[in-house]
Amino acid sequence: MRLQDKTAIITGGGSGFGAGIARKFAAEGAKVMIADIDTEAAREIAQEVGGVAHTVDVAYGPSVEALAKAALKGLGHVDILVNNAGVTHLPTPMEDVSEEDFDRVMAVNVKSVYLTAKYLVPHMKSRKSGAILNVASTAGVSPRPRLNWYNASKGWMITATRTMAVELAPEGIRVNAVNPVAGETPLLKSFLGEDTPEMRAKFLSTIPLGRFSTPEDIANAACYLCSDEASMVTGVAMEVDGGRCI
Repeated sequence: MRLQDKTAIITGGGSGFGAGIARKFAAEGAKVMIADIDTEAAREIAQEVGGVAHTVDVAYGPSVEALAKAALKGLGHVDILVNNAGVTHLPTPMEDVSEEDFDRVMAVNVKSVYLTAKYLVPHMKSRKSGAILNVASTAGVSPRPRLNWYNASKGWMITATRTMAVELAPEGIRVNAVNPVAGETPLLKSFLGEDTPEMRAKFLSTIPLGRFSTPEDIANAACYLCSDEASMVTGVAMEVDGGRCI
């Protein structure tokens, strides 16, 4: 029970990596709030893990402010924040990505980290403790062509993790990131362009361990980074990628 009596907010917790993290955290003793724009998905995972569901648009300030207030009311306090919600654009030449898609990627992947910090860091500062985990990507370390603006958003997230860690360390707050390689999540088809055996084989050939990441892989890393076992770890962007970035 590595997270016994801890409380956690997991954005994008209704599916994919977020759902895997929710299951792991709950199994390790944490009380979790599943925050997702998909109300039904959030409720299903919350019911499964004995947590609390909350509908949120992580790119919209008032919605994130309401999330913070609901979390403090429902959980009492917040020990862990996992910024997992994310989107991508389809593989496209950079100049052909629509402005609408660009704005959506930046709003969900970038602005959300600012907003959750704005509304939850003051609470963590008041308690002189907390752990923030940003779910970035190998795309921010080893960019792939035609995913340019998604790559850039994840690179931003890695840099944000490091600067947040430096600033918040004196306040007793640790900030880390995890960099998954593509996995069996709802975003896989968008990364590949089309989910076919040929496209999967092509991508898998770039991963030395020869498989996609799973929600359980990311959840195990997340659990460590957010637990007291990692009390001396901050500012790290841990690659969980089967060797993809070597």
